[in-house]
Amino acid sequence: MTTYLIVKWLHVVSSVLLVGTGFGSAFYLFFANRCASLEARAVVARLVVRADWWFTTPAVIVQPLSGAWLAHTAGWPLSAPWLAASLALYLLAGACWLPVLVLQLRMARELEAALHEGRPLSPRYRRWQRGWEALGYPAFAAMLLVFYLMVAKPMPG
Repeated sequence: MTTYLIVKWLHVVSSVLLVGTGFGSAFYLFFANRCASLEARAVVARLVVRADWWFTTPAVIVQPLSGAWLAHTAGWPLSAPWLAASLALYLLAGACWLPVLVLQLRMARELEAALHEGRPLSPRYRRWQRGWEALGYPAFAAMLLVFYLMVAKPMPG
């Protein structure tokens, strides 16, 4: 197997981990937040934070490095429309993801504290939850478009 194919495989696998972990985590936390059980919500929030550190963060690092190497090796300039659009969308998703990480940590800590202290969640939890959800929609839409651009590589006609 050539170096190009190995890096391409890493690029594809890391993109699947990035988007797959994101979708799965969002799905579970979205629905856990509609559950009355603080215990269930705390477990899901804790696992979502772990998944982001274990899977999403490494993939976020591998994606631009492997993508830039692949583009350079294949002779595609980063100014090619599909590549430039992919980079812009990736940056948009990242700009949404970084605050999401902070919100997830806050939500997980608040859930643990409420459980430990035997109290209801503070009103700020709901604000964090709404912000977390609002940032997730454009991030996921951007990543779906990046997948399309990665596969189709549309060239101007």
